[in-house]
Amino acid sequence: MSDFWVSSGHHLLDRNEDGWLVPTDAFLKAYFARPELMPPEEACDAERALHAALLADPRRPVTAEEIAGLADEDARENWQVMLAFRDRLLAHPTLEAAYLDLVRGGMSGTPPLFVNQLTQVILRNALEGCDDPFVLRSAELFFRPQRSSVHEGALLLADAEVVELQEESRRNTAPLLAMFSGPAVTELDVLDAENAASYGHRNEAFDLVLSFGGGLASRAGLAKAIEIWVRHLLGVAVSVEPAAQAEEADWAWFVGLDVDSMRVGNQLWRGEATRDADLERIIGLFALRFEDPAEAFPSIGDRPVWLFLSTTPDGMVRMKPQNLVAGLPLRGPAEAS
Repeated sequence: MSDFWVSSGHHLLDRNEDGWLVPTDAFLKAYFARPELMPPEEACDAERALHAALLADPRRPVTAEEIAGLADEDARENWQVMLAFRDRLLAHPTLEAAYLDLVRGGMSGTPPLFVNQLTQVILRNALEGCDDPFVLRSAELFFRPQRSSVHEGALLLADAEVVELQEESRRNTAPLLAMFSGPAVTELDVLDAENAASYGHRNEAFDLVLSFGGGLASRAGLAKAIEIWVRHLLGVAVSVEPAAQAEEADWAWFVGLDVDSMRVGNQLWRGEATRDADLERIIGLFALRFEDPAEAFPSIGDRPVWLFLSTTPDGMVRMKPQNLVAGLPLRGPAEAS
């Protein structure tokens, strides 16, 4: 497998002795050069000057007076948010430490785009050396929303942005055909054993579809990515396996991997009534086990932690890997000793 997810900027970062990512000026400059941070055509001279100054010196302090001097109100707000995010990154020795602080301290005020970009580059670091296309494609769920659909009995997960672009292209080139043709996702390739090798040169296109419902390789790939994520960020060895159902006797703990799964899991945990429609939207169930049960709450023992993954009512999958950081029943260092 050649290098993958280069656009995350992982190659611009240094690594400390633990393998965590150390911010560099090159990484910060590349961040400020992202299209979404480029001043628009109508930007004032002050905004253009600020952007140019940060490209030259990405750690440069920016005063409140400089922000106040920007003509556009939205631009002032955007730059305040961006600079707060930069300062958060620089306040910690590594990006992983900044991410953990962000997750544990509350993510209010941090745009999902920034969280997803940070997730991607940390996950890229954790997956270094991985050459399994099913693991890598499944790991995209950590930082890119997916659109689910059922085609010929198979549950398919496709990158939401790619599907949207596909649909827009069809509307623009053949609007009548678009009205009567099948879902746009059917025009994309489904990842399988025959085309798996193509992930190497398509990894930045995000255009391979996952067959997730009955796709054992896809669900096993996501399970492996979760194992790697937990070990990298929390230093805890776990095994994760796809499961068909959760045994009630083993119901010791759960983590919802998205907003809807957390809500449904809490209802089940409290013994409350749960709508069939909510249960039907659970598309992934995984059993996570600690290799050393002493690292988990004593009440867990050797029982699994159940992980749920659901779609939203409109068929979107927005995985929140930060729930694994905040939600696993880990004992603190003092308790473990």
